Amino acid sequence: MDEYIGGTTKADHLCVLVHGLWGEPKHMTNVAKFLRQSHSADELYLLIAERNTGNNTYDGIERGGERVCAEIEEELQKIEGKGGKITKLSVVGYSMGGLVARYAVGLLDARGVLDSVECMNFTTFATPHLGARSPAKGMQGHIFNVLAARTLSMSGRQMFIIDSFRDTGRPLLSIMVDDNSIFMNGLRKFKRHSLYSNVVGDEIAPYYTTCISRTNPYVDTNKIKVNYLKGQEDVIIDYANALVSDYKPGPPPPRWTLERIRFLVLISIFIPIGVTIFLGMALVQSFRSASRIRLHEAGRGGVKVEDYRMPFMINELREGVEHAYEALNNAKPQQFLGSRSDQAIDLEERQVKGDKAQGSSGHPTLALAEAQFQMIDELDKLNWRKYPVWIHNERRSHAAIIVRMDKPSYDEGRLILKHFSEQEFLTR
Repeated sequence: MDEYIGGTTKADHLCVLVHGLWGEPKHMTNVAKFLRQSHSADELYLLIAERNTGNNTYDGIERGGERVCAEIEEELQKIEGKGGKITKLSVVGYSMGGLVARYAVGLLDARGVLDSVECMNFTTFATPHLGARSPAKGMQGHIFNVLAARTLSMSGRQMFIIDSFRDTGRPLLSIMVDDNSIFMNGLRKFKRHSLYSNVVGDEIAPYYTTCISRTNPYVDTNKIKVNYLKGQEDVIIDYANALVSDYKPGPPPPRWTLERIRFLVLISIFIPIGVTIFLGMALVQSFRSASRIRLHEAGRGGVKVEDYRMPFMINELREGVEHAYEALNNAKPQQFLGSRSDQAIDLEERQVKGDKAQGSSGHPTLALAEAQFQMIDELDKLNWRKYPVWIHNERRSHAAIIVRMDKPSYDEGRLILKHFSEQEFLTR
């Protein structure tokens, strides 16, 4: 990994890579490798964020964002201290790291960092932009959303949009798409917004949330045929012309096969054991996370928290400047926190019924929460370049999309990283 990161003092473009939940910097090794193969150390300086790693990722998106923001600022100072000068910035987030990156971008903007650089690429791979809340209806979906949200400490509550951020009464992910927020203002400064989204095999971050979509046309892949981008070897789908319209599917595959029976037997044995172990570990990590959060809030977590707790609404920033000026005159210190007090969104009662609505594509609209539909409306204003990807050779496509480890079944992910580094990544 070390041979790909960093750069020379000639490099004027900094690209920051942010890994996901439970992640480690080494997970981003192949992303860095492909970027380095396409862009020399004299052109591109690579930073893989390290401070928000492992169990620290339980501590919430905003604390991860504060850690990453501090790390970026320190790296910029370090580069300048060596005689370099960064004039361009790109940010790449994987999985929950994309949400952490969005938060960090908002902080960088509020702190004036983005005013001193040209913002180039903001790219995400398998990032749950709409959160991790399942659109499944009924008791099973409700139980999943309730339990899963409470096994990942603060990050889980925020990912499942049941948190109340500061004193707003609203979930953080809802705040982060507010048109008047520092987060959207920061994102708008980037020239290009790109995302890569698995269409199958990603149970951690399904298509609808990673592709910012009301629908999922890939629910039953036996009934569709897709169009791939030219030269992308049946992996990267042409988003603008995704489905073959006149395709007539053949007979469905047999429901019961020897392989499927073996699989069901195995999961019936191992899932109860695995769930028990996971819940036990989650309980331990939640306690540890709560302790880390207290240290972080007290300024003993390696980040000066007060430096990153600025107002997150643009109008509040303007008011903050005015109040700060008044404070100088009156010699009275002021603290500025978010002051919006919208009513908390009842995610269950205000749910849109998916089976009664049709998306503009003709596919049924998913039973998302109202907050998630609002996220789609706001995020789509950024005109994302969307790349659905179909990984065939690996059942767990969430890791394969960035080739999280060197494994033959992940090789289709190399085509995705090649496309990103050679065709999608802007340098000028």
